[in-house]
Amino acid sequence: MTLEGCSALITGASAGIGREFARQLAGRARSLILVARREQKLNELRDELRQKHPNPVVHVRETDLADPAQLKELMAWLDREEINVDLLINNAGLGDIGSFVTSDARRNEELMLVNMVALTSLTRHLLPQMIRRKQGGILNVSSSAGFLPMPGFAVYAASKAYVTSFSEALRAEVRKTGVSVCTLCPGPVHTEFQEIAKRPEGPSDTGPELVYVAPEQVVHEALQALEANRPLVIPGFAMKLSMFLVRITPMPILRLASRFSAKRI
Repeated sequence: MTLEGCSALITGASAGIGREFARQLAGRARSLILVARREQKLNELRDELRQKHPNPVVHVRETDLADPAQLKELMAWLDREEINVDLLINNAGLGDIGSFVTSDARRNEELMLVNMVALTSLTRHLLPQMIRRKQGGILNVSSSAGFLPMPGFAVYAASKAYVTSFSEALRAEVRKTGVSVCTLCPGPVHTEFQEIAKRPEGPSDTGPELVYVAPEQVVHEALQALEANRPLVIPGFAMKLSMFLVRITPMPILRLASRFSAKRI
């Protein structure tokens, strides 16, 4: 799809990768709908974008996607305002690092509501209008964690496996409609995600610096992939190589590796 003159809705836009999507699209889009829980952060981003790029219309919607009522209100608002979304970036996501047996039940529910339910619902709501116009794009932010079971990250990794599988199936369904579907599967990125996902008693090790990719690079590669109608993008050479090896490794070997990592939790 072409990003020039698009109308983009970005969830999780107040920080990290979502904020960077807004920054890189601001000079190309005709309008941006920024969705997140923290209204002050959204307003600050809106003011920043308007100073640098006065042309696009920027909407701010304070929405907790873990609240089904607020999700429904967001979709109802889009209908009332008759806003045609050309590009949906399902970026919002929650994480939780630690043993599943000691996890907080409400946190698990919120994680699944944001990572899977909200993503699916927004896609279902906006896809028909894209198909009617015979143009549009859906960029689902998954994770490299979704390629394999991850002890200590069990619910998060499983939710991202859903996102990747759902996106691949959806891409096949809409391949002749003019709508592009792309899955972004980054590895570790220096954002606040890791700090929020960590529990107070959890491990402090966040992995080797070699595998980290800057948010700017993640977003740049993702938008390039979307424009080129590629199905999947894993930013950074180290993560591309790592995920290639993971995907060709037999499951019995991955299970052995999982047992070793589980002992460290």
